Amino acid sequence: MDFDLNDEQRMLKDSVEKLLGARYDFDTRRRISDSPEGFDRGIWSAFAEMGLLALPFSEDDGGMGGGPVETMIVMEAFGRALVVEPFLASVILAGGILRRAGSPEQRGDHIAAIAGGEKLYAFAHHERQARYDLHDVATMARADGEHYVISGEKGLVLSGDSADMLIVSARTSGNQRDEAGISLFLVDARAEGVSRRGYATQDGARGAEVTFDNVRVPASALIGTRDEAFPVIGRIIEEAIAALCAESVGVMADMHEATVEYMKVRNQFGTHIGSFQVLQHAAADMFIALEQARSMAMFASMMVQEEDARERARAIAASKVQIGNSCRFVGQNAVQLHGGVAVTMEYKVAHSFKRATMIEKLFGDTDHYTTRLADLGGVIGE
Repeated sequence: MDFDLNDEQRMLKDSVEKLLGARYDFDTRRRISDSPEGFDRGIWSAFAEMGLLALPFSEDDGGMGGGPVETMIVMEAFGRALVVEPFLASVILAGGILRRAGSPEQRGDHIAAIAGGEKLYAFAHHERQARYDLHDVATMARADGEHYVISGEKGLVLSGDSADMLIVSARTSGNQRDEAGISLFLVDARAEGVSRRGYATQDGARGAEVTFDNVRVPASALIGTRDEAFPVIGRIIEEAIAALCAESVGVMADMHEATVEYMKVRNQFGTHIGSFQVLQHAAADMFIALEQARSMAMFASMMVQEEDARERARAIAASKVQIGNSCRFVGQNAVQLHGGVAVTMEYKVAHSFKRATMIEKLFGDTDHYTTRLADLGGVIGE
């Protein structure tokens, strides 16, 4: 298969890397992460001007018509720079739901706002009791005339504290753990009855706990078909995992390069530690783990549009397993080969390892997807 990028994709890659190289060095990233909002609206506007926020949306919806490969290119660059802006939350997750399930009116009203950077969106789905089960939804939405009334709590809403709009999953029928009976709603984040508690996540990004106390939304806020949102949620999470796989490659590549450079300049016993064969072997093993992750990130990007749901699920599960294993191996060895400096907040590797750890956990950890892969049959293309 031809894995070379075409001219437009190479141009996208060069443009993103040039922007981040000029405006997103490590010190800038630390300052942005420590700011009250946890991201930079000027950078966000620059992403919008470059077309990155419009990338995955169709041209009919005002987007750039990009696909998973274009998303992979952007996310890998974001991983290298440890970008904390809410691209995953607003464009991939919330935007993906609107792209796949929104009505023409909803897409017209909201996708343009996402693509132009005018509003931030977040997907409020995860609940404390659910762990990694996407169908475990206790938040309720009951019909009340021409409205729905939503009540419940959502946890770890990525970038939920700064979002202007929330896409909320709620149960409209059935029992708490049924796959059927889940619906999706657009909710103004400042609506009466919505309360948010924002916090910094361990990787320098932002999350929020969101409570809905009898929040009234019009029937037009329903996204897609009532009671049938679970397949949409599952598909969007798969797309988010494919994007995270690409981001992790950027994170690990930066850690590996920093480690090799450190080995060239760190002196011990009168010589550079890079001259020690055992450390050379460790760096080589890190590179192998990185390349395995890169291959699976490409595989995830290719398979995320596969129409066979079982094959697609197996590919995403296998990719998440490899990404998790590689993130842990590369991160631990980067810290080991650097020594104590790699766990200080003044050094980029420490922040990279934190982000790699978060990626391994998001939407299901390595153990979860190892079990899921076994349940699905284990071997891809079987």
